[in-house]
Amino acid sequence: MSNCSSSGKYRSSSSNRSRSRSSSSSSSMSFIQPPYQNPLIPFSGPIQGGLKDGHEIIVNGSVLQTGGNRFAVNFQCGFTGNNIAFHFNPRFENGGYVVCNTKTFGSWGPEERKMQMPFQKGTPFEIRFQVQNEAFIVSVNGNYFVPYLHRMPFHKVDNISIEGIVQVSYITFQNSRCVPIQPSCFVVQQTLTTQPPCKTKGGKTKPPNYAWPPAPSTVITQTIYPGINSVPPLPSAPPFPNSMYTSQLYPLPFSAMIAGGLYPSRNIIVSGSILLTANMFTINLRCGNDIAFHLNPRFTEKAVVRNTKINHSWGSEERSLPSFMPFIQGQPFTVHIRCEMHCLKVSVNGQHQFDYNHRMKNLSCINQLEVSGDIQLTHVQV
Repeated sequence: MSNCSSSGKYRSSSSNRSRSRSSSSSSSMSFIQPPYQNPLIPFSGPIQGGLKDGHEIIVNGSVLQTGGNRFAVNFQCGFTGNNIAFHFNPRFENGGYVVCNTKTFGSWGPEERKMQMPFQKGTPFEIRFQVQNEAFIVSVNGNYFVPYLHRMPFHKVDNISIEGIVQVSYITFQNSRCVPIQPSCFVVQQTLTTQPPCKTKGGKTKPPNYAWPPAPSTVITQTIYPGINSVPPLPSAPPFPNSMYTSQLYPLPFSAMIAGGLYPSRNIIVSGSILLTANMFTINLRCGNDIAFHLNPRFTEKAVVRNTKINHSWGSEERSLPSFMPFIQGQPFTVHIRCEMHCLKVSVNGQHQFDYNHRMKNLSCINQLEVSGDIQLTHVQV
């Protein structure tokens, strides 16, 4: 049985249980969450506020041709993966079938198998998980597929994880029964299309109505509105996935809060393009004035320097790499930083490069991301 860790935090169920019994006119209206775009697989991310009757989660992506025979979508309670309310697990074996199950305190229950395969390798899909009081209702590519009766209270679910042979374009969250109301602490996630500088080969400026080709890269920014009664304005744009906020290239230096700080299984992703004339760029994870993790690719030295700065003093540098310099001038890159109990695991373009042991032990205080240097920033996920 496949399994995947998650990054949600386990919540007490006493207050949530009473809300789940109330009518959907009050409890289900609180569901609103920015989408996850192009997440790296395996992926795990929190479901803000947990699940309620009427919520719908949509996973859009495609099945890979190679790399295995299974993938899974898990609706989890907590970030350890020991409690999975609903495990949806297509398997391309023995003619193809889908396993549904629940994991309670680390132990799997009896499997429910649907001896039908609605997915094909190499083809796109859309899965809709609708939450009802009695069951999860699953549709694939617009067709009803299977119900799954709840074996544990669904309002305890606060995390979604995906693993296996899939590439995911987006995960969206919506309410199938009413227009959602924004919660008191709300994250607005904006997607911006990047455009090249408005110059022709001869150096002349393009006219304002010039039809630029579609830009494949995106920028995700987060604006946090704290406070009990604060309600931010909604962006005036159509619902995701069609909403795009046009902008110039994303300005650097870039800074964003990491809500809740770091904790084991939390992922941070930074993507962009390196300038042809780049000398260096920097990714910092900060705790106030201190820098818990300093990632500094230097092209003149062909090195990736890592360090920590505490009380205005730098520690000893780390430079070792498994092989060659993973960053190339003029080329795109994706840095994936995964927090573990004792270290940060850092991958570049899908290849693990190094572990960085925590020098600052209070992970929850590491709550700010900074990006600067000779790059064009195109995507951030915190």
